[in-house]
Amino acid sequence: MGRSRNDIIAVLPLDQQVAGEAYHDALRQDVDGLRELRQIVGKAQADIAFALNITQPSVSKIERQTDMHLSTLRNYVEAVGGELELTVKLPKRPAMRIHHLGDLAPVDAVPARKKSGDPSPRRRHG
Repeated sequence: MGRSRNDIIAVLPLDQQVAGEAYHDALRQDVDGLRELRQIVGKAQADIAFALNITQPSVSKIERQTDMHLSTLRNYVEAVGGELELTVKLPKRPAMRIHHLGDLAPVDAVPARKKSGDPSPRRRHG
């Protein structure tokens, strides 16, 4: 069996190891697609399928899609162990992050507990 990337790096002088890791980290900043993202983290399509409770062919289909729901993308990214951030870049403005889309509640929001017998807030008229 051949040597792994880590085995090869381990025999290099420390300064070359550091430079090589920095170069590798810079390359990982740009990812061509979901398949490459999954491969970077060392997961198989079967791992993602299990995490998403779908079939392996469905994972393959997601990886080939050119258009998908943000929820699908978010679920896939979370299945590989990441977090999806949506950034908007406008001319002559700093980049802005969108934290919530539509009716999604903030991640750290705790839903209010309804007391037994209380009408739903949507039913109150006032």
